[in-house]
Amino acid sequence: MSGIVDKDREMLERMPKDRLFDLFFLHIRNLWRVDGLYFLGIEEKFNTDAAMEIDANCWQLMGKLEAKALKKVLKIKGNDISSLIYALRNTSWALDQRDKEVEVTATKCVYRVTECRTQLTRMRKGLGEFPCRKVRFNYLRSFAEEMNPLLEVKCRICPPSEHPTSVWCEWEFKLKKTK
Repeated sequence: MSGIVDKDREMLERMPKDRLFDLFFLHIRNLWRVDGLYFLGIEEKFNTDAAMEIDANCWQLMGKLEAKALKKVLKIKGNDISSLIYALRNTSWALDQRDKEVEVTATKCVYRVTECRTQLTRMRKGLGEFPCRKVRFNYLRSFAEEMNPLLEVKCRICPPSEHPTSVWCEWEFKLKKTK
């Protein structure tokens, strides 16, 4: 089995770096396409509430799994804000967001999506805004807690809440004060 994996790695090593990045981002977009297609299928067969509940539970588990895997792959030892944001910026969710802003200080981080490809695709298809607050919050909270149980996540802006046209969602991460 490892022989074919080795050959796959050799094939990828020969690929020009820009094409390798294109391939990498294509696979991330494919992950999100599958997520969207599953959601739409569940929504169509059952209803939006059922799809939201399943999606929120899946992404809550995904947050923990992804944080654990990223800590290992990226050899992250710290549990501070800068370690969290480094890991977060390497998630499939963050890498899929082309239009984002990140503000980091020693005590907190604000992560903002200014143009959400998922939401814009839904709008183009006439599906309306996806009320993603619960799904995203579950994911980000479990991700942050896996990085450090003292990290807390606060949703500042996210559908279904009102939001300015220049921001789809905004999340704040900070360390809980201990006594």
